[in-house]
Amino acid sequence: MRISTSSFYEQNTLAMGLQQQNLFNVQQRLSAGTKFLTAGDDPVGAARVLGVAQTLAESAQYATSRERATLSLKREETALDSTTVILQNIKTLTVQAGNGTLSDADRVSLATAIQSNLDQLVGVANSDDGNGQFLFAGYKSASPPFAAQAGGGVQYVGDQGQRLMQVDVARQLSTSDDGRTVFQSVQGGAGYVTSGAAANTGTAVFGAVSVVDATAANYSKDFTISFAAGNYTVSTNDTPPVVAASGAFTAGSPIAFGGLQISMTGTPANGDTFNVTTAKNAGTDVFATIGELVTALRTPLTGGGAAAQAKLQNALSTANVKVTNAHDNVLTVLSSVGSRMNEVDALDDGGASRVLMDKSYMSSIEDLDPASAISEFYQRQTSLQATQMTFAKLASISLFNYL
Repeated sequence: MRISTSSFYEQNTLAMGLQQQNLFNVQQRLSAGTKFLTAGDDPVGAARVLGVAQTLAESAQYATSRERATLSLKREETALDSTTVILQNIKTLTVQAGNGTLSDADRVSLATAIQSNLDQLVGVANSDDGNGQFLFAGYKSASPPFAAQAGGGVQYVGDQGQRLMQVDVARQLSTSDDGRTVFQSVQGGAGYVTSGAAANTGTAVFGAVSVVDATAANYSKDFTISFAAGNYTVSTNDTPPVVAASGAFTAGSPIAFGGLQISMTGTPANGDTFNVTTAKNAGTDVFATIGELVTALRTPLTGGGAAAQAKLQNALSTANVKVTNAHDNVLTVLSSVGSRMNEVDALDDGGASRVLMDKSYMSSIEDLDPASAISEFYQRQTSLQATQMTFAKLASISLFNYL
């Protein structure tokens, strides 16, 4: 077959151009360290890489969310640690205030110390995260959750919203607790709270309430113990009330009712009443409890006799139980924070393992084998050089060389 000179040059130019293009492609893949440069080189592989890259991007976002969640939980943990220390200090001061040798001035000094702790507690309850977001405000995190009232006391002005953060594919984690849950709640297992009526004039002082039969008919109800003519009557706070127990009062002897038991010393006056109430109905606001304790300690006993002393002892006992319940509640919330932090750590470990597997899979799809690529490079380079030399040799042939 006759091949024209132009066809010869065209075919060889095209062949060398194709070999140069293939060589350049290998050079680019070596430089980039990847098996393919465009989706057209390997459509299936490119699609797989794109999917894995999206998964890795999501994993990175979850890791960032977990980091932020851990930071928020650590800040709450710090605030709750401070809260437990303050409440423990108040409990210690309350016990000291029960010393019968203290004077009115001594009790005022203790009241001042407790008030200082109360102010600190309000400050902790209004802690923020350093960016103007208050830890215990719920969704209303732009303003302090606890506000002092003009007539005294502290009011919660936040809400009970839970700020959730997506920390994994199928897990939303609460990164905060609202102030009402932390500072104005008690646990379901909190004990009964006993308190004396403000109008009591006798010298009766109550002891601790103990549970003797949790299956009793009236157990878990609220009760009122009233005294008249040396007798006591225990009634439920139902409507209408139900008499749970009655009898002659003997100082120091237990009074049993509704699966509970309580002892009293001293002599109650006619008309004196005492409330034995479940913790959730006895007032769960720790700020109000501490405020009432401060008021009781600042009330002089001089001239009040044994009745005033009994009223103070009862007030201290009530406050001690309520503060203890509040302290236990904060410890429970603190335990919950610790559990959530442990969960975030576990999710971090799992996330890191998934990222490692995804990166390994992506590497198997797109990463270039340097040894085979270099070998291919030298093969194509040699082939191109051979083609060029052959073309140059053939192009120089002429009949004039044989004349």
